[in-house]
Amino acid sequence: MSEIPDELRYTKEHEWIRIDGDEVIVGITDYAQNALTDVVWVEIDQDLEGTDVVEMESFCSVESVKSVSEIYSPVSGTIVSFNMTLEDAPEQLNHSPYQDGWIARIKPHNLDDIENLLDANGYASVIGE
Repeated sequence: MSEIPDELRYTKEHEWIRIDGDEVIVGITDYAQNALTDVVWVEIDQDLEGTDVVEMESFCSVESVKSVSEIYSPVSGTIVSFNMTLEDAPEQLNHSPYQDGWIARIKPHNLDDIENLLDANGYASVIGE
């Protein structure tokens, strides 16, 4: 069974967000990292820092031994920073998807948009758990 922390919000595409002040931290779920298997590369375009991203727009990709997956922004906002440690240690997505494996920090244009995301029970239903 996948780990689904209650305090996070989720997308149907398997991203999670954690509210941190007026920003959100974005990553992929435990379910997603299990489906990907061993993550070998995270493609981050650091030039995107400081630019706006639209809700459900791709802003980076993750490559595993099985496939390449786009990562989508759960909210519209400004990309504040990326977790650049993932470039040298992409396996953090597998070992610690909710802590060390975070991908980006985004300042949402409207924090109320978070209410449109799934809670833990809703996400568990999406993945059949």
